[in-house]
Amino acid sequence: QVQLVESGGGLVQAGGSLRLSCAASGRSFSTATMAWFRQAPGTERDFVVRITWNGLPTDYADYADFVKGRFTISRDRANNTVYLQMSSLKPEDTGVYYCAVASRWLRATEIHTGRSYDYWGQGTQVTVSS
Repeated sequence: QVQLVESGGGLVQAGGSLRLSCAASGRSFSTATMAWFRQAPGTERDFVVRITWNGLPTDYADYADFVKGRFTISRDRANNTVYLQMSSLKPEDTGVYYCAVASRWLRATEIHTGRSYDYWGQGTQVTVSS
């Protein structure tokens, strides 16, 4: 049974940092596309970032414009864990952050769509105060 467990959320002041973790169990996701989405109250779930193995030593990652330069995704294959380092946080970054994994190769048009991902964590709350 596949399980994704997020942790690391919390309350932080604007300009601060947090590091989210997503620990996967049940199977290896060392070459899978893993992503972070977020959902603010009353809004849809938005794509934040994804990491994909492309056969090279360093995974490929792409970020939503609103987090570029502030957030960094990384993967620890040995521990089947993905991290999201968030810096220079803004109040608008507030929301529930979800980890997701795709069980197949995704086309470029599918990467940013939540329904393309097959497994989801329960989410971790991030609150950034002004």
